[in-house]
Parts: sequence; structure tokens; C-alpha cells
Amino acid sequence: MTEITHRTVETNGVRIHLAEAGQGPLVLMCHGFPESWYSWRHQLKALADAGFRAVAPDMRGYGKTDRPEEVEKYTLFHLVGDMVGVVSALGENKAVIVGHDWGAPVAWHAALFRPDIFRGVAGLSVPFRPRASAKPTSVMPQTEEAQFYQLYFQVPGVAEAEFERDPRATIRRMLGSVSFAAPRETDGKRSDGAVGMVPRSGGVLTQMADPERLPSWLTDEDVNFYAAEFARTGFRGGLNYYRNIDRNWELMAPFAGLPVIVPALYAAGDRDLVVRFRGAPELIANLTKFVPNLRKTIMLPGCGHWTQQERAADVNAALIEFLREVG
Repeated sequence: MTEITHRTVETNGVRIHLAEAGQGPLVLMCHGFPESWYSWRHQLKALADAGFRAVAPDMRGYGKTDRPEEVEKYTLFHLVGDMVGVVSALGENKAVIVGHDWGAPVAWHAALFRPDIFRGVAGLSVPFRPRASAKPTSVMPQTEEAQFYQLYFQVPGVAEAEFERDPRATIRRMLGSVSFAAPRETDGKRSDGAVGMVPRSGGVLTQMADPERLPSWLTDEDVNFYAAEFARTGFRGGLNYYRNIDRNWELMAPFAGLPVIVPALYAAGDRDLVVRFRGAPELIANLTKFVPNLRKTIMLPGCGHWTQQERAADVNAALIEFLREVG
């Protein structure tokens, strides 16, 4: 059986924990919130068996990787810098980068900033989003009764208090609840921007039921792994990514309009709430305007947000096909 090994490298002023498997061309996989390297457990082995060197870091703020205290140390420039440093620390000068959820913007922007290093990019769930004309938080949906969950995450300490009250229950609800997938009856309808809302009288978890039974792709062992990590680290590091959304917008001004030019793949579940966010259907339909070398867009039927875990075999096949095309 393919063995997953672990090590820590130092780069960009932080120590980064890595899980890796296999030998061959380097594939770097970036996880999202609230996850860890473990989110790529199925891909690490599959890509290694297919002849690639698969590496999944605990991203900055997560797991066994350092967690800087300052909110402003979690910008896209820090996160991309970490990935550039990882490639170098591994003794490589080229890689294909893959990202899911928050890891997808990191992957897209790594390819945008450093196409000399990242010769291909695959984004899961979150498409590349070009810089808009207004600060992101200024256009996020909100009403007197509710606000978009990314607005709820902005004030330090609020979401931490909710999530850290019981990390295991938080993970069960977030990963195991069907509330993180769009209802089936809305399939085929346009997004109205109302998905992902948090009541002002409650929190994110009030919108998610604790499932009586975990979905088939998620085991108690999986939940226990994530819960133990967040019980030890807290959720602040991951939440700080959201607290830099407007700062990223400001810093990205010099890169406005610049396309992602390397070969690319986009894959998402058709029940993922992200593909129902305001403007997302139009963006995904026109993604080649901003990613001109997009090889394929894959929408996985019946799949929710946790793409590479829910549909491991499909994602593995798509990634391996893409990686072999890229060469």
C-alpha cells in the first residue's frame, strides 16, 4: 500500500507541516475551511499510485503548521508565498497546484502570480474570481434578519466562540449536514444570492442539523481526526482568511484584469452552495474569459461542497487525466 509520510519545512517565516506520497512530478494540494491535509487523504494515495509526487500541507493557521496571531498575516500574498516556498523546500522548481474551498483562491492566484512555477492549476468548488470594482464585503447580501456567513466571520472572536464550544459537534454539522448542500428542489434554478445566510439572532451552526447518520463518505474516524485538530488549534487561523477578503481586494489592484494563463481544470458539485452564490452561475459559465486555457469544467451531479471527499473516485480520475495532459 502507498504510504503517506509527514514532515515539516520552514519557509516564508513559518513552519509548514506536509503530508506526501509517491514520486514523480509534484502536485501540491491546498485545503479549505474547516479542514486540513487530511481532506486530501484519498487523492494523496491515488495520485501517488498514478506516478505523481502528491503533497498536501496543513495550510497557514491549521493543524501542525504555524498559526500567526496577526489577522493581516493571512492575505493571499502570504498564502501563495507559503506555497512557492514549499515547492522550493521540496527541492522542486515546478508544480501543478490544486485547491478546494479557500485552497482554490490560493491555487488560482499562485498560478496567476507565478506561472513560471505553477504550470497547471485545478480549482474545486470555488472558481477563479477576477477582481471586482467594489470591496467584496460591501456587496455581500444582508438583511435586518440575516447576513452572509462571510460577514458573520469578520469580527474576531464571534465565530470562534461558536465553533470552539464543541469542535466535534461543529465538524459533524459542517461536514455531515445536508444544510451545506443546496436543496434538491432548487436544482436548475438561478441563484438569488440568498444562500449561505446566517441569522443575526444565531450563528452558522443554527442553520445546520447534527446528522443522525453521517454521509457514506464521512466516518466517525474522519470526524474525530478533524475535531482533535481543531480542539488543539482553535478555528481562528482559518477564520482569518475571511478577515482578509477586503485587504486582498486592495492588494490585488495591480493585478486587476490579469488572466490565469496556465492549463486549468474546474470541478464542483451541482449541489454545492458555492455554485449558487450571487453571480457564481454567470461566472462559471464564462470562466474561459478569465482562465483562457481552461481545459474542462466538471459539474458532479448530486455532489455537495466537500468535493474531493464526497466524490473521491471522480475527482481522482479527473485530476489524473488533467495531470497527464499537462505532462
